[in-house]
Amino acid sequence: MDQAIDLVRANIWFILFFAWGLPLGYYRSRFRKIVYQTDSWIINIKPIFVKELRALFVTMYPDNPDYIRLRNFYRLYLSIYTALFAAWKLWA
Repeated sequence: MDQAIDLVRANIWFILFFAWGLPLGYYRSRFRKIVYQTDSWIINIKPIFVKELRALFVTMYPDNPDYIRLRNFYRLYLSIYTALFAAWKLWA
């Protein structure tokens, strides 16, 4: 039992980043599909970032409540991811 606890303590940052980062692909895919107004899966592998970043920091579609809701959630998700990274840099 002590070995398992020691293993978790030694790899806690990896576990936290993995657990928090797992749904990132899904959220980013949904956000990109709204921003680029497509249902194609190919948008997930295209390296188009300018419009995506603009949509994240400003309001591109003010009349679309799905976009507003997902954008705000995605901002929160990424801010927690950034805080997790900052905590890792400070304490690890």
